[in-house]
Amino acid sequence: MEKKITCSGNPILYLFLHLLINLKIFTAKMATAQIIPVRVGVVLDMDDYGKMAFSCISMALSDFYATHDHYRTRLALTNRDSKYDVVGAAAAGLDLLKNVQVQAIIGPMFSVQANFLISLGHKAQVPIITFSATSPSLSSLRSPYFVRATLNDSSQVGPIAAIVQAFGWREVVPIYEDNEFGEGIIPFLTDALENVNVRLPYRSVVPPLATDDQIVAELYKLMTMQTRVFVVHMLTNLGARLFAKAKQLGMMSKDYAWIVTDSVTNELNSMDPTVVESMLGVIGVKPYVTKTKELDDFTVRYKRRVRQTNLNVYGLWAYDTAIALAMSAEKAGLDNLTYRQTNTSTNSTDLEAFGVSLSGPKLIQALSSIEFTGLAGEFRLVDGQLQAPPYEIVNVVGPGARVIGYWTKENGIVKELNFTSVSDDNLGSIIWPGDKSSPPKGWVVPTNGKKLRVGVPAKVGFTEFVRVTWNSDNTTKVEGYCIDVFDAVMAALPYGVPYEYVPFATPDRKMAGNYNDLAYQVYLGKYDAVAADVTILGNRSKYVDFTLPYTESGISMVVLIEEDKSENAWVFLKPLTWQLWLTSFCSFLFIGFLIWILEHRINEDFRGPFWYQFGTIFWFAFSTMVFAHKERVISNLARFVLIIWFLVVLILTQSYTASLTSMLTVQKLQPTVTDVNVLIQNKEYVGYSKTSFVFGVLKKMNFDESRLRPFTSLEQMDELLSRGSGNGGVAAAFHEIPYIKLLLGKYCSKYVMVGPTYKTDGFGFVRVYIYVSVLHCQSFCSKFVFLFFFGRSFR
Repeated sequence: MEKKITCSGNPILYLFLHLLINLKIFTAKMATAQIIPVRVGVVLDMDDYGKMAFSCISMALSDFYATHDHYRTRLALTNRDSKYDVVGAAAAGLDLLKNVQVQAIIGPMFSVQANFLISLGHKAQVPIITFSATSPSLSSLRSPYFVRATLNDSSQVGPIAAIVQAFGWREVVPIYEDNEFGEGIIPFLTDALENVNVRLPYRSVVPPLATDDQIVAELYKLMTMQTRVFVVHMLTNLGARLFAKAKQLGMMSKDYAWIVTDSVTNELNSMDPTVVESMLGVIGVKPYVTKTKELDDFTVRYKRRVRQTNLNVYGLWAYDTAIALAMSAEKAGLDNLTYRQTNTSTNSTDLEAFGVSLSGPKLIQALSSIEFTGLAGEFRLVDGQLQAPPYEIVNVVGPGARVIGYWTKENGIVKELNFTSVSDDNLGSIIWPGDKSSPPKGWVVPTNGKKLRVGVPAKVGFTEFVRVTWNSDNTTKVEGYCIDVFDAVMAALPYGVPYEYVPFATPDRKMAGNYNDLAYQVYLGKYDAVAADVTILGNRSKYVDFTLPYTESGISMVVLIEEDKSENAWVFLKPLTWQLWLTSFCSFLFIGFLIWILEHRINEDFRGPFWYQFGTIFWFAFSTMVFAHKERVISNLARFVLIIWFLVVLILTQSYTASLTSMLTVQKLQPTVTDVNVLIQNKEYVGYSKTSFVFGVLKKMNFDESRLRPFTSLEQMDELLSRGSGNGGVAAAFHEIPYIKLLLGKYCSKYVMVGPTYKTDGFGFVRVYIYVSVLHCQSFCSKFVFLFFFGRSFR
């Protein structure tokens, strides 16, 4: 039999085991006694969103204490449902402070719930830590016990302004909720857009509990305006309804551009797929979250634990908030977790009946210095605010969103975070509303705007500049060069300005005066502007304003030309002067004689009887002109002389041929008159435009008024010049250069512009008052000099 071993046989072993067991029990009891529970309240709306946040907080503490089991402090969560209400959040916070005496409160979820709760925390000296209340207005409370462990909404106005600037949009309409959350971002958004020369002509405010009819009514109002770029800042529920209605009204088409803030972009994955589908082409911004192994592991564990709720960045911030608070509780060395009761009367209310936390100052001080890398990125507080990371710029395409770029404070918009160049090319390809690949221009002609009344002259002649045609239904059609320029500028403007052309005409469809009268109608208020060939003059500038000139101008004289009939059979002698003819003749003789001297002793071709040699000299000299000489040249010196001579002959013959060809093919035309003084001295008749200011200029030049004959059209001008001064016509016609060019273009062989040019300031468009915004002028004045036409429309 085996021997049975027992402790009774070995008292020393028995004593040792007994001491070991007691020591372990004592150690466990001591460790349990050393753990300090820190009561922390959690105020959330317990819907799917709230449950997601609470699950993240709980998982954070579980993960943290699993790796920090040596910590003396443990956060003990006490949850309260704020019941989707401001009063509910206040009641939950009050209960936690008075009855539970928590050392910190995580929450609330929304900015509208936070104001009163922050005030309670300040009174009780209890930190209020929010991971989702983003309104900048909360910072104005300046409570040292308020910590925003999420991003301030003002941090996203930078990327929004950069997007607007990248596509050259000049006006933006914000659409936001009518509460603290919606209104808080507007001052910052306005400043950021104004810094890039963008206006906010209208602010669309939607009540948080707006009905569908109220949303549709507001969207209809936006449809009547010219601006088509909208920045939407509202919570997901209201934003989803807004985009659904916008889709129904046709506002998700090619003319519109929509930008959403991160309040919508962060929750795209949890939105109804049909709503996301209606948001096709929307541009959104959201904080960039670095993909890490820890984040991937947590996402997997979260999906296993919570199967129905999608995880978003607010859940990551809730996780990091719990970690930061746990680290702060340990760092602060909390030991006295009680409240100091304040002196209150028997008639005090619940708002006065709670005490002041003795550990609150230590806890908030420790929390302010905590820095670590969490699931959402770097956790670092400055003045109680979480510092903003780079922003992602996304494009809603199909069931989700696609990243098209990034924004950083240092480099602006970049395609990748390691890029540094800044331009709209740094954005990836974008699908815009209406499934278009080209960006919308951002405005259309409004349907509710007052049309700009643009006066045009109903003149008979020179209709190439402005031509008014009446249709059978008494409507008009306005065409011409000036109208094309005006229309092109209006189309290029960054604003939609409705306008109509109004003829300056009498009831019988004739021009109602001259151009001075037309410009004066603007001063009288009959027209808002004049689009015509109106010359900028000093006397007109006394009561109207002009744009910069869009064409050069000046006054000149046009006269008939006569053909030079002095040509005869001796025209071939005219290319060269008689001095050059004589020099050339002598040169030929000299070269012939020089070659004879160098060759006749050694060359048989230059020998013979006297008259033969004399003829050879002449023949050889002149035959070189056409390179027809047949005599051989033996002497090297003679050959060198001939090389130089051939070059001279080539230049001479080519120059002569070119000059003669020009004289024979180009008709020589001479003006009949070249001097204005000759016209005045000879008392010649001269012509001027009946509707122009030229009549006054001619009188100042001392022309006799009786010698001035008017014309109203190009054809009349041609007829007067063709007749001549002695046959009921004119010897010369004075007009502005653009009109003279029309005449020369049509009758190029009959007339010529002569004499000095009397400069004018050119053609310009007319407007009463200059009203150009300084911001707009900086970007557009150099390109669009006509902006100030539209001052009345923009006031």
